[in-house]
Amino acid sequence: MPAHTRADKAATAVVQVGPPPVTNKRPQRNHLIPSWVLKVTMAVTGTLWAAFIAIHLFGNLKVFQGAQAYNHYAHWLREAFYPLLPKLSVLWAMRVVLGLALLAHICAAAMIWWRGREARGPHRAKIRGARAWGAWLMPLTGILIGCFIVIHVLDLTLGLGIQSAGFAAPISDESFAYENLVASFRRPAMACFYSLVMLLLAIHVAKGFTTMASDLGAMGRRWRATLALIGGLLAVAILLGNGAIPILVLTGVLS
Repeated sequence: MPAHTRADKAATAVVQVGPPPVTNKRPQRNHLIPSWVLKVTMAVTGTLWAAFIAIHLFGNLKVFQGAQAYNHYAHWLREAFYPLLPKLSVLWAMRVVLGLALLAHICAAAMIWWRGREARGPHRAKIRGARAWGAWLMPLTGILIGCFIVIHVLDLTLGLGIQSAGFAAPISDESFAYENLVASFRRPAMACFYSLVMLLLAIHVAKGFTTMASDLGAMGRRWRATLALIGGLLAVAILLGNGAIPILVLTGVLS
């Protein structure tokens, strides 16, 4: 065999060894709390708050029956199931459960958002239409709703810091919830703020129900359509029921 032929074969047999190709793939991290646990937590706590919002909306509608009906309802909440249970026990149980659920919902949402941001890196998915707006608005509406809860409790429940001039704390045998509500919404800034938040809450609830369907594994078309319909109806009820109250107060229909 010629020498130059043997040299060519030897050259082709040489394997070029070098550094591995550079890729943009990020290493997977094993989180202490799996993402599916966080999503289920958000779905369960969100459902709990949606149920409370529906019940709270039903109670708020009593404002259209007048001061006596609304104050009686507020007083009943303070003494529900008494003397079987101590006074205020049901109210405080609701506050503790809802407070823990809200904390878990916020923490789970923040962790999912941060993990998604880390996994995405500089790349962003191009989603257009209502789906994109809904996904973008969820964190923003959630933050604003959280701020509203604090303001709402300070204004109408505790009467601290930002309460209206006509605020009156409940006494043992009487509640002034209707008078406090009217006094609060006579302030245009508070009335407009409340109505705006009800719009954001309606958007959050409607989008949350569609997300909840996926998080709980409801992949069937009928189940997803049913949950989306429930969320849509609740959102409309929130917007028309709660959102109309401050407007009616400002216009003098409720006084």
